[in-house]
Amino acid sequence: MNQFDQNFWNSRWENGETGWDIGEASSPIAEYFLQVEDKEVKILIPGCGNAHEAELLLEEGFTNITLLDIAQKACEVISRKFSHHEVEVICEDFFEHQGKYDIIVEQTFFCALDPVLRAKYVEKMHDLLTENGKIIGVMFNKDFGNPFPPFGGNIEEYKSLFSEKFEIKTLENCYNSIKPRQNTEVFINFTKK
Repeated sequence: MNQFDQNFWNSRWENGETGWDIGEASSPIAEYFLQVEDKEVKILIPGCGNAHEAELLLEEGFTNITLLDIAQKACEVISRKFSHHEVEVICEDFFEHQGKYDIIVEQTFFCALDPVLRAKYVEKMHDLLTENGKIIGVMFNKDFGNPFPPFGGNIEEYKSLFSEKFEIKTLENCYNSIKPRQNTEVFINFTKK
């Protein structure tokens, strides 16, 4: 049984323990999407939380956005937030989710999962992506030393985990992280093999 399950995350939301929420779309992710011309690409944001990235995507004219979170409270909040927009909100475990997406956005989701699930995460991401689909976003390049989320990681680990199933287009230190995360994030752009 995963100790960081639906009850764990729902409790964090209920108690206002959402320290991962930066209050806006992550700047590296925002800059990436400003360069994407096809506004009809199918986009999934797993572990979406308050889904600030979805707000940015809507502003930029993207039309096919799916938000996924395991916490019922998070899903209630974002369902209200996007009630006047055509955004699909799904409350379920990422590993149970079915669908096909052109782009999956990684933003504090990987680091929230128990590290024993990392290989399974790579498999599931691969399954959810269309041919030549990609994972884009940010991951931590830092060891937090925590027995609870967020769990850290590093570039070498990511290369090892992803290189069999993904072409690593970009895996480099973020030059445009928010101030509290400067020098601790890498931008990723991994294309499904």
